[in-house]
Amino acid sequence: MWRVCGTRTGALRPGWPSCPPETFQLKREILINGAPRETRVAILEDDTLVELLVDRPDARRTVGDIYLGRVDAVLPGIQAAFVDIGHEKSAFLHASDLVEPDEDEEEIDEEEENGNGRPENGEKGSGGRGNGEGRRGKFPPIQDIVKRGETLLVQVSKEPIGTKGPRVTRQISIPGRFLVYMPYASKVGVSRKIESREERARLREMVTKILPKDSGGVIVRTVGEELNEEHFKRELDSLLKLWKKITKKATFVRAPALVQRETSLTRGIIRDLFSAKVDRLAVDSKELHTEITNYLDQVGPELKERVELYTASAALFDKYDIESEIRDLFKRRVDLPTGGHILIEHTEALVSIDVNTGRYTGKKDPEKTILKTNLEAAREIARQLRLRDIGGIIVCDFIDMETRGNRDRVLQELRQYLARDRARTRAFAVSDLGLIEMTRQRVRPSLYHSLTQACPTCAGTGRVFLPETVVRRLERSLKRAAVENRDKRMTVRLHPEVALYLLEEEPHFLKTLAKQTGIDLEVRDDPMMKLDELKLMSQPAGRDVTEAYLVA
Repeated sequence: MWRVCGTRTGALRPGWPSCPPETFQLKREILINGAPRETRVAILEDDTLVELLVDRPDARRTVGDIYLGRVDAVLPGIQAAFVDIGHEKSAFLHASDLVEPDEDEEEIDEEEENGNGRPENGEKGSGGRGNGEGRRGKFPPIQDIVKRGETLLVQVSKEPIGTKGPRVTRQISIPGRFLVYMPYASKVGVSRKIESREERARLREMVTKILPKDSGGVIVRTVGEELNEEHFKRELDSLLKLWKKITKKATFVRAPALVQRETSLTRGIIRDLFSAKVDRLAVDSKELHTEITNYLDQVGPELKERVELYTASAALFDKYDIESEIRDLFKRRVDLPTGGHILIEHTEALVSIDVNTGRYTGKKDPEKTILKTNLEAAREIARQLRLRDIGGIIVCDFIDMETRGNRDRVLQELRQYLARDRARTRAFAVSDLGLIEMTRQRVRPSLYHSLTQACPTCAGTGRVFLPETVVRRLERSLKRAAVENRDKRMTVRLHPEVALYLLEEEPHFLKTLAKQTGIDLEVRDDPMMKLDELKLMSQPAGRDVTEAYLVA
């Protein structure tokens, strides 16, 4: 019995044997939950949540926005410029984003299909920002092309993340339903997901014929497969008119200024993802349903029958048990079907993922037990990276395996499931330490960073000092106060848990310390204090003297 496949290589859901490539297609669904202050899009494959997209007015997505920016600084040492586009931080423009990349016209990634910009030299592991020869080859020195004070039309290719500002490119791309128009390019490319060489050649010839001379370049998207010339001509005319409008507006505004805003999340999802390969789209907002159907009237009337306005009393995400999965998104631990688990840890430089057998002990053969856990983990890691939108450098610490064949099998399983990801990924061979290092394209902060904030108590470390540690700090601070010999009466404010520790575990502490220091002490519990915080108040004035005496 065959189970539904999800990739051309025949990857399966956990627990099922391999099946022939292209035997079946995944069941795909898109669920859209619309609210006045938030729009959420859930993408399901075989009833399993694999992607979650969130859009809020106060944290609007900016990838794809086009700005007229002013060059603030040109830095030849790192072959980059900083461009003021009106954001809090200047945008980063690398020299490789000024020239047309020498791409193989048949090797067009899905990110370029979606108008998400070019491969990034700025990601660690793919050339580095200061590398003069990234994956795009050589490029002219930036100081010969860009001058300080110059105005440039640029497009956001990466949102601000952490302390870094946005990244922009001069290689502007304007995505449509079937085509992506690139005014500064010169080639006609075809998505690599269109596998037939004959079809690629037909599409390239057809689009080349209708593309006006010296008007730029075009990428034919996957949904353009088997379409006729009329569809492409109509959309190309629309994209050319939009570009003319953008360039005209750029001549009338003063930099920095927003010239063209990328379409809304919902419209972008319909444009980029909703095709005959999606079985169903359900939306619980009448307004969004109308917007979607009106857009499909123009670009894909045959898809309207797959769109459903959800009107049941139960919330859409509750019905499909998505809310519970969203709550689990921010947990360190993710359980695997047979009892193992993975731990996901975010650091400043990378994300580490550790695989453990947990309560799964197998039967007799330890190597088989480990292999089964690692295969399950590989599938779940690929899903969690998509679901949490984790990017950058990722290190996966799988359980050590003795045979090379098993190590290669786990790597292949990971790569097969990563092939479903719309973001660009690259997984390297298993290292001598049993680690798999990989990268995933990052164009915006992960859900972990965009939907949460650091804990005010632990400052994001996930750890706080033990009550005993707090008491020892108090002891050292009061001894320092005794040396200063200024305050003879003091009130100590502590979290109730620390105060309780004092009463139960060290009942003679205050009396002994008062005798040693000569300070009259009073302890008060304060539920508003942090768990590992303490405050020293001089009496009778009630003056806060914590900073004067507190020591580590």
